[in-house]
Amino acid sequence: MAEVSMCRRSPDEERILIKDIALAAEAKSKEGDTFFLITQRWWQHWIDYVNQEQQPDVSEHCDSSSFKRPAGIDNSDLISDDAIEIQDTLLEGRDYVLLPQQVWNQLHTWYGGGPTLPRRVISSGPSHTEMAVEVYPLRLQLLVVPKGGLSTIRISKKETIGELHRRACEIFDLSPEQVCIWDFYGRKQHALMTDIDKTLDDANIQMDQDILVEVLSPDNGTRPSGYTSSVRYDGSLEKEAASVLVEPSKSSLSIAGGLSASKGASRSYNTELAQSQSLTSVRELDTTYGTIGVSTRGSSGGLTGLQNLGNTCFMNSAIQCLVHTPEFARYFREDYHQEINWENTLGMRGELALAFGELLRKLWAPGRTPVAPRPFKTKLARFAPQFSGYNQHDSQELLAFLLDGLHEDLNRVKQKPYIKSKDADGRPDEEVADEYWANHIARNDSIIVDVCQGQYKSTLVCPICNKVSVTFDPFMYLSLPLQPTTTRTMTVTVFSCNGSALPSAYTVTVPKQGRCRDLIQALSNASSVKHSERLLLVEIQNHMIQRFLEDPLILLSTIKDDDHLAAYKVQKSAKNTKYLQLIHRRKDQGTSDGHITSGWLPYGTPLLSAISCDDEITRGNIQNMVHTMLSPMLRTESLDHTDISGARSAIAASNPSGNLRGEACTDSAISNSMNNDITSSKPVKSLKLSLQLVDESNACIDLSVGEEKAITLPSASTSILVYADWSQKLLDKYHTHYLENLPEVFKYGPVTKKARTEPLSLYTCLEAFLREEPLVPEDMWYCPQCKERRQASKKLDLWRLPEVLVIHLKRFSYSRSMKHKLETFVNFPIHDFDLTNYIAHKSNSGHQLYELYALTNHYGSMGSGHYTAHIKLLDENRWYSFDDSHISPINEEDVKSAAAYVLFYRRVKSEDSFVSNGVLSCGGDNKVASDK
Repeated sequence: MAEVSMCRRSPDEERILIKDIALAAEAKSKEGDTFFLITQRWWQHWIDYVNQEQQPDVSEHCDSSSFKRPAGIDNSDLISDDAIEIQDTLLEGRDYVLLPQQVWNQLHTWYGGGPTLPRRVISSGPSHTEMAVEVYPLRLQLLVVPKGGLSTIRISKKETIGELHRRACEIFDLSPEQVCIWDFYGRKQHALMTDIDKTLDDANIQMDQDILVEVLSPDNGTRPSGYTSSVRYDGSLEKEAASVLVEPSKSSLSIAGGLSASKGASRSYNTELAQSQSLTSVRELDTTYGTIGVSTRGSSGGLTGLQNLGNTCFMNSAIQCLVHTPEFARYFREDYHQEINWENTLGMRGELALAFGELLRKLWAPGRTPVAPRPFKTKLARFAPQFSGYNQHDSQELLAFLLDGLHEDLNRVKQKPYIKSKDADGRPDEEVADEYWANHIARNDSIIVDVCQGQYKSTLVCPICNKVSVTFDPFMYLSLPLQPTTTRTMTVTVFSCNGSALPSAYTVTVPKQGRCRDLIQALSNASSVKHSERLLLVEIQNHMIQRFLEDPLILLSTIKDDDHLAAYKVQKSAKNTKYLQLIHRRKDQGTSDGHITSGWLPYGTPLLSAISCDDEITRGNIQNMVHTMLSPMLRTESLDHTDISGARSAIAASNPSGNLRGEACTDSAISNSMNNDITSSKPVKSLKLSLQLVDESNACIDLSVGEEKAITLPSASTSILVYADWSQKLLDKYHTHYLENLPEVFKYGPVTKKARTEPLSLYTCLEAFLREEPLVPEDMWYCPQCKERRQASKKLDLWRLPEVLVIHLKRFSYSRSMKHKLETFVNFPIHDFDLTNYIAHKSNSGHQLYELYALTNHYGSMGSGHYTAHIKLLDENRWYSFDDSHISPINEEDVKSAAAYVLFYRRVKSEDSFVSNGVLSCGGDNKVASDK
């Protein structure tokens, strides 16, 4: 570990110096430079520390932990459990920050710590003119034959085949003349890698793939005797069919996974592989792991990433899911131009379809060089200005626009007929549904309808005349709620202002779309509020009262789950009242420029009491009020010796948010009264508090004497602020833990897929979507029988399912004042998603089974999060993670997470299954372009 510099600079000096170093480094940045990963948590702490002088008056009202000098750099949260490699799912800006080498060196000199995580700048993009930091170098598995050794290494994709050859020889202690290496992607023999100057990127080498290291005969550079299906080092292939029989290797290398400090690869000598069977040749390895033969890997395509053009991950993830929908991949790689509707005024004159088709063909072309989707984004911005620029957007909103836009561009109906829908009038549902669907197809007929559109039954019932209206409407996707219930639980701590009871937390159930009056009523019932009392609800932030929730019509949706609420029992009184706020503070010691400093910081939960402005208030009255509020927490052993004269309090005029200029309340202003009381050895019979009043002119008035003197209440404020500074002696005399750890409104567990013992099921979300419920007042239905708008009840049923079912999990909620994201883990099936029992068309006896093949994920918060996609390549039967230009294989069990956002399911073909969007019945095959 580097020696930490003992010459400590001020926070502002550190900030200015690092800024200058960063600007100079950025101006000279070039390929081959080194950047360093540093944990976002530590970096943010340092940013807060060096910017504290730019934020005035933070010491009085804010928690100062963020403004202490950070400890040593700790990157341990970036490292995986094996303490060798960084975790595979890190995101820049959320988990880590990339620092130029000069900036890292300076911070490391000041703070020390580690581990050090260097990464190299490489060229990227089709023209190799864009610079990028290679956070995740290629991870390759080397398999040695005929020895049977295995090892995992990390190597930059910009390194050459020659360097990979050298590393392989070094790791396995082999002579370069005896070794040749093969591209062994998918455990299939693809190409002999002989062009030593070619980069691994140009050679189409992928993350987590296999490289075959073949050891030739030491005598003449050919394969061992008996090997007749040989591959010469000049790259030619002789297709012969004999296998090799040689003596098994005495030892074998197994994968240890990760890097070592010496050679960049870890070696573990065991016989795990050899215990079953030693692999002694290329032929035998091919037979064991896959089909033998040389093929052109990548010819089938599908593993090409999309460059992030600046917050375009929302677009990239949606495009990859559509591109990897087999029906679309097949359609757009054939001649689809004859189906473009050049005259459709509802479409984009074919331009969107052409741009999407061109992009799809690039992504399915051989090779792995990421594609920059600029032409497509230009067309997108032209027809959908809401997606212009480089702001983050909702991936599902883009997906909805794309599906609708592609449908209109490819609509086979050139002249849409006008068709008036008929009411059901008691006719059988099957007849009405087929009629609605035929009318829909008469106006809308495209590959998008063939593949993605289904039909649901909508039933409305008038609450007055019981008129029933049944319609059958098409859908492109299902938007399922993640909260199937209509209620929420909220935890609030209730305080008694008259000293009659200790604080107590109550958890109550209230309507999810309720108002503050519902919460106050539930709390009043739970805490047994008397008829002469009422509850005053407030929000606590940074140990101060942030706002009063006095308006009974405030929506509960404006109160977040991580907010902290308190309710105070106060007497019902006349309108002319003010609130006395008792704000607790305790001494905090820290260091600044090497010197120990101390100050009083807010602490605990405020207490509150109502004061009538109609009565004369004396200084003694204020002391008695404070004593009454604190009395339930007084320890019993302190009752005989109630020396609490060490409590200092400052009274000040304040607004409800608690902002106060506290510089007038200094230690020197009250030192005499404090010292006199603290040094007294006699028990204090009466609880006399040393108080100070800061008037509206910010003048400090000593209230420790003259209890009979009246005080003037501030006219411009509804609150009187009282600071109680808790010395250690006072803390020992009171049970102050009742004031600490105010619970959150609702406490979530860790956001992981294992955080819930009974995770929310996708079936449960679907049932909530299909459940009958009244329409919201803003969306009332016009009853044709009553001739008035009614708040009818609405029931949805699935009637006809598409070939590809797209399911949108409604994680985001919007209101005028806030946006909120649900991190709920939804347990969605990957295989055998059975919708048979959810189909209202009971005449269809076929099984409705679906299988997941793609999904988009959203990580982080709204507006600043990140989108990725998980996609299953059906030809390989293997899942991959598509993170913009970065593509890597993943295990199927890793597909599920709390980040899942939009799910793509394909119908499972079976003998008795019916594809549901035929015209005449709920069964029958979907139409695709090739059928027409």
